[in-house]
Amino acid sequence: MREAFHEELEGIQASLVEMTSLVGSAMARATTALLDADLQLAEQVISADETVDLLRNEIEERAFDVLTRQAPVATDARAIITTMRIVSDLERMGDLALHVAKVARRRYPGRAVPPELHGTVLEMGQVAQRIVAKAGSVIASRDTDLAAELETDDDAMDALHRRLFHVLLERPWPHGMEAAIDITLCGRYYERYADHSVSVARRVIYLVTGEK
Repeated sequence: MREAFHEELEGIQASLVEMTSLVGSAMARATTALLDADLQLAEQVISADETVDLLRNEIEERAFDVLTRQAPVATDARAIITTMRIVSDLERMGDLALHVAKVARRRYPGRAVPPELHGTVLEMGQVAQRIVAKAGSVIASRDTDLAAELETDDDAMDALHRRLFHVLLERPWPHGMEAAIDITLCGRYYERYADHSVSVARRVIYLVTGEK
């Protein structure tokens, strides 16, 4: 019975890794849609969010089923509870990519990102890709050293977020209030995306060590 239980846990873990891939792809495509005013790509991201939601529901149902059927011991129960918290973080990351895509769609055929901020937003998208890929590796390997590295990646995202606000606040802003609001919102979406990745990493550290 314990062998079957751990096989089920491994299957759930594989689904979590799949979910990181989905939300990573969503943010990559949303960033391209935002920077290139690509309406078709934005619509694809928006439509694909349903797949992320369905996978979240599936993982949660499987986790609850294991919890109720197997009566796991303390360490195994911690793994299931941590899984449900991780899946919530990942689903929220998918929502944040969705929000970026919706900004791109709302501003089409115009571009939501002014030329002077194109490079910064592109970097934010790249950091988001790096951090979510690392989160997937952390889930798969339960490598606590790798998990700790996500704090540094999050610092890079925070620095880019501050750079956005420097441009918005420290010089005359010629692009109007709507563009300022879009940039402010998108900056927050990328920052929160990274924060949720760090939360995933911290949950894995707790899973492995039992320490928060």
